[in-house]
Amino acid sequence: MSLLGTPARRTASARAGTAAGGADAGALRFEGVGRTFGDGAGARDVLRAIDLELAAGEVVALLGPSGCGKSTLLRAAGGLDTPTTGRALIGGSAVRQHDERCAVAFQEPRLLPWRTLRANVALGLPTGTERRAGAGRVDELLELVGLADHADLRPREVSGGMAQRTSLARALARRPGVLLLDEPFGALDALTRMKMQDLLLAVHAGSPTTVLLVTHDVDEALQLADRVVVLGRSGDDPAATVTELVPVPGARPRDRGSVELAQLRGRLLESLGVDAHRR
Repeated sequence: MSLLGTPARRTASARAGTAAGGADAGALRFEGVGRTFGDGAGARDVLRAIDLELAAGEVVALLGPSGCGKSTLLRAAGGLDTPTTGRALIGGSAVRQHDERCAVAFQEPRLLPWRTLRANVALGLPTGTERRAGAGRVDELLELVGLADHADLRPREVSGGMAQRTSLARALARRPGVLLLDEPFGALDALTRMKMQDLLLAVHAGSPTTVLLVTHDVDEALQLADRVVVLGRSGDDPAATVTELVPVPGARPRDRGSVELAQLRGRLLESLGVDAHRR
């Protein structure tokens, strides 16, 4: 299923960031990406012929059943895994191994327990960053995620939500052109998760970047994304491909009680094989 072609509009936050002198967001493109693990009789096909493009500054959510290759595709975007076929590109050039144009935040904060929150965020700075400039960037990010008053605490002294905010700040420290988020709020309680979603929108407005978000939460995808991409298997093919691409209407932040979003939620749940009307 070919879904190439840059969306007509670029997000307002990306335009604002460029005007303010922020780092340029990078367009992300997958061309015929496939991934097979193992070889011979034990080979396992996970992804097949993924053609997809994210416009600079766009937020795209990946939905799909567990094990369908969402995280594998995200890892290919950051150079953390190499596709068996096809390629990923940022700004028109091929993704490199551990590509420095990308930053990743995972479901677990993965903070160093013996370092302060400030020092953990500083780990994300590009190699060779001048000391004063680096300290200023870290302070800016801690302020952005609401942790300026907790910067000298260690991970064991803060809540899970605060640790996840620190992880997000660390990912943004290098001013990435592409931000890759792998279930970043999945381990949080429902209320904290909604607060983190709101924070991500604020961060995206203040530090625009292209975002690829892996999530199992349909409501989260509808709150955050410009488009939702559904990965799934077709027929007897064991490998997943793009089965649906859905634009999300309305400017962010969106009304969580919107009837239009509720209808779209039902459509996406059905695409995922869930009966949206079952009580």
